[in-house]
Amino acid sequence: MKQGSSHKVIYTALAANLLIAISKFAAAYITGSSAMMSEGVHSVVDTGNQGLLLLGMSRAKKPADAAHPFGYGAEIYFWAFVVAILIFAVGAGISFFEGVYKLLNPHPITDPYINYIVLGVAFVFEAAAWGIAYKEFRKAQNVQQPSGILTAVRQSKDPTIFTVLFEDSAAMLGLLVAAAGVAAAHALGLQWADGVASIVIAAILAGAAVMLAVETKGLLIGEAASRPVVRGIREIVRDAPEILHINELRTMHLAPQEILLALSVDFADGISSEAVEEAVSQLERRIKHAYPEVQRVFIEVQAKQAGTARRLR
Repeated sequence: MKQGSSHKVIYTALAANLLIAISKFAAAYITGSSAMMSEGVHSVVDTGNQGLLLLGMSRAKKPADAAHPFGYGAEIYFWAFVVAILIFAVGAGISFFEGVYKLLNPHPITDPYINYIVLGVAFVFEAAAWGIAYKEFRKAQNVQQPSGILTAVRQSKDPTIFTVLFEDSAAMLGLLVAAAGVAAAHALGLQWADGVASIVIAAILAGAAVMLAVETKGLLIGEAASRPVVRGIREIVRDAPEILHINELRTMHLAPQEILLALSVDFADGISSEAVEEAVSQLERRIKHAYPEVQRVFIEVQAKQAGTARRLR
């Protein structure tokens, strides 16, 4: 995923959520709707989350130093995990509290048509932001065959886009629930429906937060490169005539577009050290040319019969 694409998605979502939050709070203040108040909190949390993702992207650009020799690319994974915690603790927590409070202290909704207008406009903006995020997400996956969105998310190594997808998906579901709650309270006189809608919104946010936390946790503790990348690297190594066997091939994402590769291979017995070094150099160039995201390569060279090992970079 190119940084420009990620920034585009996040800035679009941030602007949409900020405008939507203001309109939702205004509608909640005028009409007294608990569901609208929960939706306003939801949009504020989403706006803050986009800010945290931008912070993570900025910090991830810091160059490597003595304390962090592999750089700061994993910062984006950490801040995406923080976003998941905030969605659960703040978004779901406040929405749940608001719903319970409305159930214990029911009151009628005034001017419900204001809620309908705000919810309709908000849905249009959220759908537009979701469409942009989904388009960039699929483009980044470079999937040859169609796959489910959850499968694509599990394969993705860039949390900036699928975080926005999760947020916007939860937002659109929440808007539908809020509209149902307002309609039931207005048309059917079920004042408790507005509070129940807030509790359902809290459940939606909690579910999105848990899914996001699970995906970012895997990235935070270290995930291997995707199967197509690993398979392609194996093919490149096997095509090298000097190499007899791959002993071990391990990869790990240090950042969305930065992969560490550790490779152990057997060379034919009797090959000179100069020939080994040239073969290793060519192998590294071929891997990095085919997969530019593989930025760090460590190769352990073994002679098959001698069994001795030398580490070359």
